[in-house]
Amino acid sequence: MILSRVLMKALKSLQCFRDAKYGLFIHFGLYSLLGGEWQGRVTSGLAEWIQNDLDIPADEYAQLAASFDPKHFDARVIAKKAKEWSMKYICFTAKHHDGFALFDTQVSDFNSVKGGFCQRDFVAELAGACSEEGLKLCLYYSQAQDWHHAGGYRAYHQDERQNNAKAFEAYFESVCLHQVRELLSHYGEIGMIWFDTPMGMTFEQSQKLVAQVKSLQADCLINGRIGHGLGDYFSMADNRIPRVAIRSAWEVPVTLNQSWGYKASDEGWTNPAELIRKWLKVVSRGGNILLNVGPRGDGSLPEASLVILDIVGAFLKRNAEAFYKTLPTPEYVFELEGVYFTHKPGILYITVLKPEKWAGEWLSLYHMKTKAIDASLLSTGEALALRVGKDLEGFGHWAIRLPEVLHAEDELGWVIRVTLESESFEVEALE
Repeated sequence: MILSRVLMKALKSLQCFRDAKYGLFIHFGLYSLLGGEWQGRVTSGLAEWIQNDLDIPADEYAQLAASFDPKHFDARVIAKKAKEWSMKYICFTAKHHDGFALFDTQVSDFNSVKGGFCQRDFVAELAGACSEEGLKLCLYYSQAQDWHHAGGYRAYHQDERQNNAKAFEAYFESVCLHQVRELLSHYGEIGMIWFDTPMGMTFEQSQKLVAQVKSLQADCLINGRIGHGLGDYFSMADNRIPRVAIRSAWEVPVTLNQSWGYKASDEGWTNPAELIRKWLKVVSRGGNILLNVGPRGDGSLPEASLVILDIVGAFLKRNAEAFYKTLPTPEYVFELEGVYFTHKPGILYITVLKPEKWAGEWLSLYHMKTKAIDASLLSTGEALALRVGKDLEGFGHWAIRLPEVLHAEDELGWVIRVTLESESFEVEALE
């Protein structure tokens, strides 16, 4: 009976996660001060990997803590903006691979409270802010890589002092387990622990970490990068969206430009229309999108990211019914560029991107096995002409007349709400 209650709670947490669809990833740390540059050298890689990629000595890198004073990092403003952007959870880098903790840990002085100039506990600040805004707080924690503490793994290096199984076991017991315990004991309810790069961790070590998380907070989810298939859901590779719908729970971390941590030279921003396209691919295929921002070293968010997220957030808020608490949608059998399906029992939502090309036209959909009853524009409720029947080969066919007038608020896309004759939505196979 106890096991059944635990299982039911775990399934409920997972369902809440799947319903949420959209989270804010925040990559922030000492690397944010550098902005991707060290002593005149601009890293060709990710900004948060600069210590590793440019071989910055650990003692020199650690000196950055003395000037770490992000006065413009305001947890309340960030949480408020995340809610305005229609996000449901925030995942914050409590400790990245560089080993610098942004919380009050007793394990090491290499943290923002004891070792940072600012003497601030950023996890505590975000915990309070998320609670005020009704958002789930989730925490990124690098469980295996640690380029500061003895025994932590270090990718792409052959240094036996930091890529040694015996040394890592000591690190795992003395640093990793203790810090995860602190995070789950001192900051209230944590929705998820987002682990990363397990590297040489054994099955037993990953299993022990899972057991500790669940013993402290049974509802806390664990992402797939715990290793050895022990996560509660599947974590896709960075910026990699699967081609087809997946029935099990999954999430993809996505950047707005190229880097995750702040990189001053990285101006390759995704435009709002392209971000909405990615968003629709993820949600229509049953996944969650964890969208990243990288604050500058002073804690401020790059203005370009704010503009993009404001525009996309307004679109999502106006059409929220079509995206949240939706189910993976059967793959449509024909290529139809810029058209995406999402659905709930008895309702199909059709998002049409680049609506200026469709104004006043008929959207013709073939091989529609489920019958439609009516169609309307979600944002206004305007009824749309709908024809339902058979094509000349006898397959189900819908035709929907799209609005003739395109209003400014719908320039990024129309969402059509279609009432179905049955709870499920099906298309007819081609074979």
